[in-house]
Amino acid sequence: MSLFDESSLHAYKLLFNALSQIPTSHYLFSLLILSLAFLYNILEFHFFQDLFSGFRGSSVALTFNSSCSLYYDVVSKCKILHGRYLATPWLSSPHIQTTFLHFFGRPPSFNYRRQLFHLPDGGMIALDWLIGSDASGGSLYMNNAISKDDSTPIVVVIPGLTSDSDSAYIKHLVFCTAKRGWNVVVTNHRGLGGVSVTSDRFYNAGWTEDTREVVSYLHHEYPKAPLFAVGTSIGANILVKYLGEDGEKTPLAGAVAICSPWDLLIGDRFICRRLLQKLYDRALAIGLQGYAQLHEPRYSRLANWEGIKKSRSIRDFDHHATCLVGKFETVDTYYRRCSSSTYVGSVAVPLLCISALDDPVCTREAIPWDECRANKNVVLATNRHGGHLAFFEGITAASVWWVRAADEFLGVLHSSPYMHVQKKESGHVHTSLESSIDQGPYVNVSEDGMVAAVGNEQTRNSMVGDLPESQNVDHKMDNEMVPVTEHDKRLTEAKSDTVPSIAQTCEPPTNILDVKFPDVTAAITRRLNHLSRQNRRSIWLLAYVAIITTWPLLGSALGIIFRGKHKNVLPAVFTR
Repeated sequence: MSLFDESSLHAYKLLFNALSQIPTSHYLFSLLILSLAFLYNILEFHFFQDLFSGFRGSSVALTFNSSCSLYYDVVSKCKILHGRYLATPWLSSPHIQTTFLHFFGRPPSFNYRRQLFHLPDGGMIALDWLIGSDASGGSLYMNNAISKDDSTPIVVVIPGLTSDSDSAYIKHLVFCTAKRGWNVVVTNHRGLGGVSVTSDRFYNAGWTEDTREVVSYLHHEYPKAPLFAVGTSIGANILVKYLGEDGEKTPLAGAVAICSPWDLLIGDRFICRRLLQKLYDRALAIGLQGYAQLHEPRYSRLANWEGIKKSRSIRDFDHHATCLVGKFETVDTYYRRCSSSTYVGSVAVPLLCISALDDPVCTREAIPWDECRANKNVVLATNRHGGHLAFFEGITAASVWWVRAADEFLGVLHSSPYMHVQKKESGHVHTSLESSIDQGPYVNVSEDGMVAAVGNEQTRNSMVGDLPESQNVDHKMDNEMVPVTEHDKRLTEAKSDTVPSIAQTCEPPTNILDVKFPDVTAAITRRLNHLSRQNRRSIWLLAYVAIITTWPLLGSALGIIFRGKHKNVLPAVFTR
């Protein structure tokens, strides 16, 4: 027995001596390979899949009703939707794509024209326009306005959560659509885009009233222009819900929904399931806290401000803020009522839905496959890859696939006889005097550092009462649009000189606010510095994701170099 023990001990000594003879660099290299393989899998990299397929990409899966005329006569003519999508090789991970979009989205450079839009409940939102002729560079701002009889199509863009017209993916979409010669307007959510919240209502994932008001206004103001809409992320959820609520009554001729969360309850369960999803959840919660910080006076009065400051997730924020402001009984009640998946069956306009199966924010589990297949007005396009709103393509990642696909779809739809025509007018027509852009002489900078218009309500109301009925309906409006030359300074700049009030002029009221921007005040600067510190945590959190996602790129290069030496090992290690 002792002999057996001594021989066993001797064998272990020999093994230890043999292992000690292996150079430390070999151990480090092995550890690096194992770490890269781990990151390759956890970050859902697909570089080697693309490599082994010859970088041909994957085809787009289309789901539609077998008797869907929209597919056979419109979508079948869209070459991009019937092609293949190949992600940028060095961004071949949904997490890297999504992170890259928010940090280095490479948006085109252009200036919007700002329009302040007043809502019936006293709220106000910013409509940012890019006219088709502006995108081509062939016109001057002051001499170019949209005529009431203009038949050029108008595309309404609804951004995602805490996004506005200055977001990279929004600017990609707006510029691409405007280059077609169409007019594009981004409807910023309440409290975003540099505009104060002027009522006790905030937007949420199912808030369709603002979209309904804007679409109704545009249809009344430009009756000969076909209206289309594109919603992204939460904006897509709002758009589909609005289409389902209004059915045949909507004046929209067609729509596109990009990366919709569809079922908010499923999405809530998904985003807190894994470590990486929890990072996204935390980053989005910080963004919502920054939004609440902009409007602290109202949130502190309407919601649980201490709970908002301590929120660690989207669900926490919805519990302490959204449910209280929106008067929802519970967070799950809010998610159920505001999910667009239950409204897909009632959509009556041509609708293209685009989603990525590897979306790290909006899970594929929430996609309403059967509902989309049952509705003849809906075509669902799903890609294997793309991330959340990213879909970068080309070696330089200069192009976004879904932007090209949406633009082509709307172009083909516009030239087809399948554009939706409003069957029934809604009960309330939003007249130009009711929903015109601020007609008062001033722009006010409120205590929360946001730009807000100060209108002369008594003067405006008295004018409406004195006008004949025919003039109230056919009242002409000056459609001159004023450029926003420094869009990223909207939060800190206000109008310095005044415009004559309506009571002092015989000219018709303008529907575009002439906003000129002076120097930044010291108070607003302090406010922005405070918000910058609040948002810095979100930036660092996303930066952490960006740093760890760069390691698989090194692994890809090492895999190619050492593939000959480890041909029997690498395929088993690196292939999912």
